[in-house]
Amino acid sequence: MRPVLALILIMIAVSACSNQGLRNLQPTSRGPDEFIVEPKAELTLPTDFATLPTPTPGQSNRTDSDPIAEMVTALGGRPGDASAPVPASDGALVTAASRFGVSPDIRQSLATEDAEFRSRQSRFTQFKLFPEDLYNDVYSSQALDARETAEAWRRAGARTPSFPPRQ
Repeated sequence: MRPVLALILIMIAVSACSNQGLRNLQPTSRGPDEFIVEPKAELTLPTDFATLPTPTPGQSNRTDSDPIAEMVTALGGRPGDASAPVPASDGALVTAASRFGVSPDIRQSLATEDAEFRSRQSRFTQFKLFPEDLYNDVYSSQALDARETAEAWRRAGARTPSFPPRQ
């Protein structure tokens, strides 16, 4: 009896150690979102209080972050007006990227299609006895095998970068 009880306790202890992290597609709680918290710039004391602008409701604050400008800077771009014309240095890139047309609602369209795909793929996953990594289950049909893909391109006559030899 003791070995069975010990085995059950070991299984419970090991199952408590699982960490699915961001790969679990199911919400784990209704609590606050820890990614909403943003660091703000330091508060500074102006040298002359007479030059302070009058507060306007809805206007941005000097300590407010601009995530779009920060992302553009992090990716090596120059933050500014999004409606400004494309710099001449990026003209060829924009032309190549938009050669088949541009869909203005692509993000919303992809989010809707992905939600529908995940709901179709996960109809029976909630009835499993032991939890699994649902990310791999849902997207397994869309995974590419790098070696197999490279071999297919080589058989088709395309030049491909060298691949490590099979062990």
